[in-house]
Amino acid sequence: MIHPFNESIPMVQTLEWTDSGVRFIDQTKLPTEEAYVTCKTYGQVADAIRNMVVRGAPAIGVAAAMGIALGVKNSKAETVGELKPEFDRICEVMGDTRPTAVNLFWAIRRMRDKFELLRVRSLPQLKQALIEEAQRMHAEDIAANQAMGRHGATLMPASGGVLTHCNAGALATCGYGTALGVIRAAVEQGKTHSRLRRRDSPFPAGLTPHCLGVDEGRYSDHRNFRQYGWCHDEAR
Repeated sequence: MIHPFNESIPMVQTLEWTDSGVRFIDQTKLPTEEAYVTCKTYGQVADAIRNMVVRGAPAIGVAAAMGIALGVKNSKAETVGELKPEFDRICEVMGDTRPTAVNLFWAIRRMRDKFELLRVRSLPQLKQALIEEAQRMHAEDIAANQAMGRHGATLMPASGGVLTHCNAGALATCGYGTALGVIRAAVEQGKTHSRLRRRDSPFPAGLTPHCLGVDEGRYSDHRNFRQYGWCHDEAR
């Protein structure tokens, strides 16, 4: 089925910090439904990580940082000393969500380090600093993906075929994508890649085309997608 890479689609907002809480696109509902979940407590963020509402190593790490920041924000502690054991507990809860996720523990360590560095400050200052640290990690991830995309795009031919595996788009990160970020950057530079071959994991399939702004229903092997929960297809 002929279907172009859709470069007009805005970058997917995998997760974001809001005044109401941490907002996630619910990846368990994709690609048949685009739904969003706002977690208002750190426990809800932990559940979102554990239940794969959010997935992909970079996204999981930043989600944990935002969950920690949310827990600190909502804390009723009146002093930094009172907050410390609660902060440690929040970090433990986040660490228990995905014990093998490297980025998860990187993010927790970074938030712990920030807490220790600033614990001499007032409680409101410390809370705000931890929120800003989580937001900074979100921005840094997008910037890193964009830089990777620019560098990778220089190695791409003017046209040709690209093979990617698994979830390597914006949904695995805070935005833009890793392997698909390179393809996105190449297209932004005016290069044309006539084929995209991909294979998505079974739970669920369709994340890659969603990142590209491609409707999975327009693929030639739509029946296999529905029947087996995976597909190996081609867009020209």
